[in-house]
Amino acid sequence: MAVQQVEPRVRRVSAPGVRPPDRRVDDVTGGLKIGQLARQVGVTAKAIRFYEAKRVLPRPTRGPNGYRVYGQDAVETLTFVKQATGLGLTLAETREIIAIRHGGGPPCAHVRRLLQDKARELDRKLRDLIDTRRQIRRSLAAWNRAGQGRAAVCPHIEGHRAAGAARSR
Repeated sequence: MAVQQVEPRVRRVSAPGVRPPDRRVDDVTGGLKIGQLARQVGVTAKAIRFYEAKRVLPRPTRGPNGYRVYGQDAVETLTFVKQATGLGLTLAETREIIAIRHGGGPPCAHVRRLLQDKARELDRKLRDLIDTRRQIRRSLAAWNRAGQGRAAVCPHIEGHRAAGAARSR
């Protein structure tokens, strides 16, 4: 009776949100297939095809069987795309950053300007949301005081609209 050797399982530690490399690379080409890349980076194969169509990710080479084959550069680019979109950057902005890098320049000054713009925009949206919350709370506080007067749909909202229109003049 032959004794089967068992390899010990080694736990690989990787960056948050990024899976360890898929060890089942295509034996012929040495690259990753789309499903393997998707699992490793934590996106869907559909998202990868979308990024290719939007020119955020370059078109991959094709294996003899016609399958897409990706290298380590695709892993790094997709990881960057995932992190950039997590910060609120659009795909167009992310594509610009990648193009600057591929052009040989450091994109960090451009990224800084983009993030400063995002922060200002978020501050404006936050102020608008706080103002909307204030208006909603006033409307709710006035709920019992508001008459059941004549209204096209709801006197609580229509009374609020009239009060809001008077304030904005």
